[in-house]
Amino acid sequence: MTPMLVSLWGAATLIVSFLLVLGAVVFIHEFGHFFVARRCGVKVEVFSIGMGPEIVGRTDRRGARWRLSAIPVGGYVRFAGDRDAASAPDGEALARMSPAERRQTLPGQPVLARAAIVAAGPIANLVAAVLVLSAIAYFSGERFLPPRVDDVVAGSPAAQAGFAAGDVIESVDSRPIASFDDIIDVVTLRPGEPLRFVIDRDGRQMTLTATPALTTVDTPAGAERIGRLGLAANPSSVQAIYPTPLGALDAGFSESWRIVSVTGDYLSRVVTGRSAADQLSGPVRIARMSGAAAALGPVALIKLAAILSLSLGLMNLLPIPMLDGGHLVFFAIEAARGRPLSEGAQAFALRLGAAFVVALMVFVTFNDIRSLFTG
Repeated sequence: MTPMLVSLWGAATLIVSFLLVLGAVVFIHEFGHFFVARRCGVKVEVFSIGMGPEIVGRTDRRGARWRLSAIPVGGYVRFAGDRDAASAPDGEALARMSPAERRQTLPGQPVLARAAIVAAGPIANLVAAVLVLSAIAYFSGERFLPPRVDDVVAGSPAAQAGFAAGDVIESVDSRPIASFDDIIDVVTLRPGEPLRFVIDRDGRQMTLTATPALTTVDTPAGAERIGRLGLAANPSSVQAIYPTPLGALDAGFSESWRIVSVTGDYLSRVVTGRSAADQLSGPVRIARMSGAAAALGPVALIKLAAILSLSLGLMNLLPIPMLDGGHLVFFAIEAARGRPLSEGAQAFALRLGAAFVVALMVFVTFNDIRSLFTG
């Protein structure tokens, strides 16, 4: 029975970790909308974590229903005058409202107020990520590994390019390198592409060209296809730096920007056909990552939540109808035209956006499942 109990415990840890991480990230996002909406005088009818039927909930003194719903993916804030969870306006309900009631709806607000309410969700995710990463840097210290090569794997692309132990890498394709992690960020995303390295070897500057080999590696989140050169650093060279509060805030911004840059670089390469889209992750892989992070300890789990919060904030700013970025596009068009798009045009755009989001979810879930059986 012991192996079965271990498996059940592992599954329970994975599920609970996933729900905690996803719930926290969704709550931050929706609370951003909620907070700014109430500051603007908009009436909130529902604040839901999860989708579908309500499991448990309570109504606050201002009439908002706070609820935990059955499908533990996503969440929403529904305002007065909304037809659905996507904040599509209900034309018939708005027409029946008095001027005072309409001022408590999202469509009844000035364009700038509506834009602020919609943008508040992604901004809350981005700010939370920076603050959490800053707190981790302050209390746990920053991990720093100098960009010095300690070993070169025989027969690897690095060995073929002429790398040697003791080389200090200064730049890759003109990108300055400050740590060994910077090298990993570049190499893993560029399998099959020649990279130009500027190195320091015994005080002499040299230039080497190496092409990372496409390698499939098994990770706690499943199989991943990455580029590898065959360079290794000395683990004993890792340094822990404990910054001041301002230094920690700078570290939080820097780490957030690094994550954004790496993500943006990968997505741009997918769009231009230079990288495969098989590393886009969905709920299955996120759940496995949550379980792996929980096994490492609370700091790892909190850091994963910060990274997911950053990703959710950025994704919601994409100009896709149904996402917050799509609503911001609607508001920009309204500001430029002096009047909003017709209700029919907005409804059509929202349907297209919903179809895109559903197709993306199906695709990334397929990626997740495939990663379980490869590697």
